[in-house]
Amino acid sequence: MLQNRVDPQGNIITTSARGAWLGNRGQLHGKGKTILRPFKHKAWIICVLQFKNRHRQVMSAGLWTELFFLDEATAFAAGHRPCFECRREHANRFKSAWLKGNPGYGFYKKTSINKFDDILQGERIDANNEKVTFEADINDLPDGTFVQLDDEPYLISNHLIHHWTPFGYDKTASFLSLSKVTVLTPKSTVAAFRAGYRPQLKIDS
Repeated sequence: MLQNRVDPQGNIITTSARGAWLGNRGQLHGKGKTILRPFKHKAWIICVLQFKNRHRQVMSAGLWTELFFLDEATAFAAGHRPCFECRREHANRFKSAWLKGNPGYGFYKKTSINKFDDILQGERIDANNEKVTFEADINDLPDGTFVQLDDEPYLISNHLIHHWTPFGYDKTASFLSLSKVTVLTPKSTVAAFRAGYRPQLKIDS
């Protein structure tokens, strides 16, 4: 097994579970197919598994590292966003929702996606390569957002929280008794969800 799956906290983990999406943060692995760094560039993207009949040998020498996610919500929680090459329609929808949900940055439709990546970089990982989180009222969080309870990741959907594992969601509970929670999904991405972008969730499939 290779260390190439990503959890909602953004960690790159080793598991036999398969992923529904492909991710890219640049070349992270060395000659021994071991992870050397958490990222190489600020463009953390979410790609489809198959595109234009391209074929890759996973963790080939000198090429970017293939990462995999349980579902799109997991990828967003880790700090990724849709790719503009293989997922242009979704990338444009996410950009539009991000602009609507985050007007304070003064960005507009023609603002370079690099500017968005600069914001996301500060929201997902700090100078010590630690996950950035924030506190919020769980009742104000949209579906698709991940929160952390007792150091475990939970997905919010349909007024319920669903416990994440690499293989899927293994238990569900109400969050009526909860108030302030630690949020894993980057703040501007949460705002994009609130503005209308709905990420793919494994519990929907």
